[in-house]
Amino acid sequence: MAETKGADAVDKAIAQGLDLDGSPIPANKLDLYNRVMGFEAGRQRSGVTNTMRSRIVRIGAKHLAQDELNQMLLDAEFAPLKDKEIAFYYGGK
Repeated sequence: MAETKGADAVDKAIAQGLDLDGSPIPANKLDLYNRVMGFEAGRQRSGVTNTMRSRIVRIGAKHLAQDELNQMLLDAEFAPLKDKEIAFYYGGK
């Protein structure tokens, strides 16, 4: 069984074509994933700090309360949560 912790566990499993439980990932799912990720790989980036903030918000929203994540962003001198981010990540909670 593959390692199931850490940010790169899923990427390593995908590269091997195996799910985290060791079962093969169907080729049609791998093909679609790789096709869509190819679009992202070719996208022009606007800056590392913008990408860092996006990742912090996307992942932080899974683990932190809205007010806590917002304060952490401000403390690190990132822009606070945007209304659209709040609606998307916290609107249904």
